[in-house]
Amino acid sequence: MKTLNDLFEHQLKDLYSAEIQLLEVLPEIVENANNKELKQAFEEHLKETKAQKDRIENVLKELGITPRIETCQAMQGLLKEAKNFIEVAEDEELMDVGLIAEVQRVQHYEISGYGTAVRFAKELGYRHIAKTLQETLNEEYDADNTLEKLAENRLNKKVIGGNS
Repeated sequence: MKTLNDLFEHQLKDLYSAEIQLLEVLPEIVENANNKELKQAFEEHLKETKAQKDRIENVLKELGITPRIETCQAMQGLLKEAKNFIEVAEDEELMDVGLIAEVQRVQHYEISGYGTAVRFAKELGYRHIAKTLQETLNEEYDADNTLEKLAENRLNKKVIGGNS
């Protein structure tokens, strides 16, 4: 890796791997969500993630980069933690609150990754690609905000009430 362009390519491949891994685990997260609004939020994010994977695949093709998989180790670890949580949570409301926490960790990782990719695209003069990546970044922020509101307005309060 010698140039910003090389680093940008690495970042894009990493994000592509992250999206593919997330697509494998999100259905399990949807299945384990109990709150109707939370389940809908996860289902919506699953649809968005499919579109985000296609979007980044198109960016890679536009840049002449073969979208082969290089495993994103960070996403792999985050998703392993989420799956481990699903196995140990014993209460439905706690499951929902914990799933929000696990998915928000994923969201924050993606926000960081896409934010960096947008900046690199701009610096390298790829305005159209920056705009495309910004669309995904905006969706990641929106998904995180939706989960935050669900947690603050409802789910955390139910779990706290149950622990009193």
